Amino acid sequence: MPRWLLISTFATIAAAAAVTLAQLNEARDHQNVGALDSLIAQAAQEAQANPNSAQAQYVDALANSFGAEIAIEVKNKSKAQSLAEAGIDAARRAVALDSNNAEYHRVLGDLCGQAIPANVLLAFKYGQCARDEVNKAIQMDPKLAIAYVSRGIGEYYLPQPMGGGYDLALKDFDKAIALNPNLAEAYLWKGLALRKEKRNAEARQALTRALELDPNRLWIKEQLDKTPAQ
Repeated sequence: MPRWLLISTFATIAAAAAVTLAQLNEARDHQNVGALDSLIAQAAQEAQANPNSAQAQYVDALANSFGAEIAIEVKNKSKAQSLAEAGIDAARRAVALDSNNAEYHRVLGDLCGQAIPANVLLAFKYGQCARDEVNKAIQMDPKLAIAYVSRGIGEYYLPQPMGGGYDLALKDFDKAIALNPNLAEAYLWKGLALRKEKRNAEARQALTRALELDPNRLWIKEQLDKTPAQ
């Protein structure tokens, strides 16, 4: 099951928004850039029409996060940066309207982390935001498994001298799995981090489990196919 459907607050938010999580999941899983671009535009319109709705701003941020995720997957770094920065603005509006929602802080931290792969120099601009916002989400809700994935992704992309690294990322991915053993996203990123450390057999195990949990996601299939057996 995709990670977003595992969080109950997402379902509540989706019910009130024009853009649904089912639509975002389907476009993301199939890397349907055109469909996702349309959903991003729709979410932006909804947010603009409802400037005092934290949920509308959050869905706008979340749609951009999905878009940045796909752009990173297909190696369109400039688009990833643009979408991530648009999402950061929306997530900050959501947090300003409701600072007590851990998920809003998490998605803001996630977006700050997604901006970094476009240019390592952006780590100086967004690295602190990625750490601080996700850590705030974890402090507010220590059992929010996806928040540990978000923190791990930030550590995966952040250079070790700046507080990142694959070892730290793996600890957070394992924490997420301990909290939610059915979280495909945690196994996916654990596999990617293990592969970076040349632990290919373990990486394939993690990626295989991710695909079992989310069989429609093309990127998991691609990453499993490109991971050596040994």
